[in-house]
Amino acid sequence: MSATSQAHMEDHAHDHHKQNFISKYIFSMDHKMISKQYLITMLFMGIIGIVMSVLFRMQIAWPGESFKIFEVLLGRWAPEGVMDPNIYLALVTIHGTIMVFFVLTQGLSGTFSNLLIPLQIGARDMASGFMNMLSYWLFFISAVIMLLSLFVEAGPAAAGWTIYPPLSALPQAQGGSGTGMTMWLISMAIFIASSLLGSLNYIVTVLNLRTKGMSMTRLPLTIWAFFVTAIIGVVSFPVLLSAALLLIMDRSFGTSFFLSDIFIQGEVLHYQGGSPVLFEHLFWFLGHPEVYIVILPAMGIVSEIMSTNSRKPIFGYRAMVASILAIGFLSTIVWGHHMFVSGMNPFLGSVFTFTTLLIAIPSAVKAFNWITTIWKGNLQMNTAMLWSIGFVSTFITGGLTGIIVGDSALDINVHDTYFVIAHFHLVMGISAVYGMLAGIYHWYPKMFGRMMNKNLGYIHFWITAVCSYGVFFPMHFVGLAGVPRRYYTNTAFPMFDDLTDIQIVMTVCAIIAALAQVIFLYNFFHSIFYGKKATQNPWNSTTLEWTTPIEPIHGNWPGAIPEVHRWPYDYSKVDEDGEYVIPGQDFVPQHIPLQENEEELNH
Repeated sequence: MSATSQAHMEDHAHDHHKQNFISKYIFSMDHKMISKQYLITMLFMGIIGIVMSVLFRMQIAWPGESFKIFEVLLGRWAPEGVMDPNIYLALVTIHGTIMVFFVLTQGLSGTFSNLLIPLQIGARDMASGFMNMLSYWLFFISAVIMLLSLFVEAGPAAAGWTIYPPLSALPQAQGGSGTGMTMWLISMAIFIASSLLGSLNYIVTVLNLRTKGMSMTRLPLTIWAFFVTAIIGVVSFPVLLSAALLLIMDRSFGTSFFLSDIFIQGEVLHYQGGSPVLFEHLFWFLGHPEVYIVILPAMGIVSEIMSTNSRKPIFGYRAMVASILAIGFLSTIVWGHHMFVSGMNPFLGSVFTFTTLLIAIPSAVKAFNWITTIWKGNLQMNTAMLWSIGFVSTFITGGLTGIIVGDSALDINVHDTYFVIAHFHLVMGISAVYGMLAGIYHWYPKMFGRMMNKNLGYIHFWITAVCSYGVFFPMHFVGLAGVPRRYYTNTAFPMFDDLTDIQIVMTVCAIIAALAQVIFLYNFFHSIFYGKKATQNPWNSTTLEWTTPIEPIHGNWPGAIPEVHRWPYDYSKVDEDGEYVIPGQDFVPQHIPLQENEEELNH
């Protein structure tokens, strides 16, 4: 960074005390405050998404039963407490949309990229504070529009979160294909603009604002993960935007990009020449990289936490970086495995099978490296570490079933069953949530200057971990038995009657897991005001964010930015005599110069 820009940033830091409430907490340009804004918004959206999942799970377990909670929450969509079939698919659609985009995508990238990129690379702030603020407010507007679509008279979007035509392209197809679908498309267009602004900001910040000595090979794995995630977002999100714009044109301007010869209620429509499969290609070109946009930040967070709490260097740093880069590249050439049942040419299916199985290699590298990092480590089993270990467990469990759905011949048998739901919820949904929760527990002291209650964290972890497997592990067997997904009820199929008890067990586990999140929310908000005050470096970590003051300031460091002299994982490092490099301390922060005759590690 030039001396002029450095001086400008320091002048900017000194101006911080002049801010009023609105400029500090609402239209803030400070990356740490924007991180908190993303986090609080994500938690609110997550509550809504979880409540929706509980509602439709209750309908699946007890089809046609009357529940007072249905009448309270769904109003006219649940006359006398019985769920209307039309709202069932809408709940599934909006639940998927909220969890994938508003919770997992921006909940992880928006929160942790904003918080950690400047702090861990040694920057005063993001490259563009204004663009950062704009990114958050576009995200917020997008979330508001998505929630408002729930109150449209004909109902919210109900074409599944993948919004395949013709249900999404014909306003007259069903209730949820009307205004609710239009609002879904507008919301997602604004969301994509938010994501692109954020991603460009993250990329520029990592490339241009690293402190002196912070070479790319000294970056923490968190930053590598956020950096590659941002690149994937810039490459793939515009494709979904193009699909959404073409869909809007099909809906409102009489074009026929995704519609061919169609009859509806006996009427012959004038569309011809289009192809719904084209929409599938465009959607999944974003949809599969989206899986890694969600999981890569969680991988980076877990790598950092595992090394810190194992008191060991991360195993195979360069291999971990290479696997992040490999995942980033391969994620853009595997989208076709979502379309094996679309009538795809079998040869093309075999190509996508090959690339899908290929991406398992860098994923496996990461899993083995996490396991070898904690092997024989001096494990600190705090709450963040438990969530990280839980992440590795669910990632491996869900990843193994990916081998089945990634094979075109096997996938055809289970594609539209509960097996696929079990697979992607474990490998993407639950794993990413575990990574997010690990990050919240680990960096909470840096965000709020206080500690979360450890015992409540343990209770939260164990209930959630047991019940998550209670929901999604049996679901594999329900899927193998042939139970189709997204059906309002399966009572028309006598062969599935024997599986009703399993559905009830899964639903009870889902309800208990949802209630466990109340413990987390209480712990989170109570600790902001009444939690034990944090020390500057509560986890004895090596990275730069723990060198900043406990009370955050705009500009991060009160004086000069620390200079980096070593990689970020010098844990339990000893000298030639077998003594710790810093006597009595099993970690060496990145800004500490190398001792005489000390060799820099960089596995």
